[in-house]
Parts: sequence; C-alpha cells; structure tokens
Amino acid sequence: MNEIMALFAGVGLAAACGFRVFVPLFITSLAASGNLEIFGEVDVQAMLGDQEWLGNPWVTLALGIATALEIGSYYIPWLDNALDTVATPAAVVAGTFITGTMMPDIMGDGSFKWIAATIAGGGTAGLIQGATVITRGTSTATTGGIGNPVISTAELGGSILTAGLALLVPILAGVLVLVLMYFVIRTIVRFFKNRSQVPKIDGAAG
Repeated sequence: MNEIMALFAGVGLAAACGFRVFVPLFITSLAASGNLEIFGEVDVQAMLGDQEWLGNPWVTLALGIATALEIGSYYIPWLDNALDTVATPAAVVAGTFITGTMMPDIMGDGSFKWIAATIAGGGTAGLIQGATVITRGTSTATTGGIGNPVISTAELGGSILTAGLALLVPILAGVLVLVLMYFVIRTIVRFFKNRSQVPKIDGAAG
C-alpha cells in the first residue's frame, strides 16, 4: 500500500509542476522538513531517500524564494508568456525529478526507475504545462493579456491543490491527475485541430 501511495504522490507532484515548477518542490521540502506523514503512515523525509537534502531548512528557504519569484513573475504583463518558454522544459525536468524521488524502492535505483519517472512524471508535467501555454496564449490573443492574471491565479491554485493532495491524500491526487489529463489532452488536440483548419492566405497577388 505504501508503494502505491508513493507512486501516486510522485505523479501528483509532477502534475503540480506542470502548473508551477517550484510550488510543488517547495511544498515537498516544507513537508519533509516538518516531518509530515503521507496518509498518516509514511514520513515524507524518509521517502526522499538519497534526495533527503530536499528537506534541509536552507533548501526549503531557497525554494521558498524561488517560488515567490515565480508566482510574482506570472502577474507581470508579457513576462508571463516569455516565462513559458523556460517553464515548459523546466516543468518536465522537475516532474521527472520529483516522481523519481518519490518512487518506491521496488522500482530500483537504476535507469528503469528514471525512464519510468520521465514518462510518468515528466510526461504529465509537460502535457499540463503545454495546456497552460495554449490557454495563456489564447487569453493574450483574445483579451490583450488582461485576462492573464486570472489564468495565473487558477494555475497557482491548481498547483497548490494538486501538490497538497499528493502529500496528504495521494490516491485522491491520482484520480485528480487522471481527470486533469483528460481535459489537458482534449485541449491540446483541439488546439492543433483548429490550427490545421485555419485557411491559408494566398500571398500571390491576383
């Protein structure tokens, strides 16, 4: 049971990385330094294994500062769209890292573990981040960026909620991730479908 919860926790935290890169890392670090127990059974610090440094108070402080800067930056006009260029690969890396860190010992410590973490964690984070890029781009195009703070607030809330559930109720977080992935994939598919249907303008003068 502990192994299943650890897997759900890792994927849930990866999903949270898709909304905000540093928020789930900060929450995990905070939980580890505070000796939080997942579902009242598993100590977060113990689950970190070789990455127990994540629970170091100085690391928690550094991640807290990075989180505050990340949150604030997404409320600055035009900078939010520019940040997505960096945030997309960063989300994949963070999702892979946190999933691999939380993965149970039965997965081993070799390449298989990190391949699985890349697919499950990095893939989940990347897809969610991709959907947020599309949503923010649409908001910028239709509202001139006025609606972007609403999008940023929703993303922040989604990151906090998903990360919190991942550490407190991992199974529920797993269910939430499945629901999120349905809407995320639908958003991405619809975006590319609409792009393919946009009529091409003939540049040649008649």
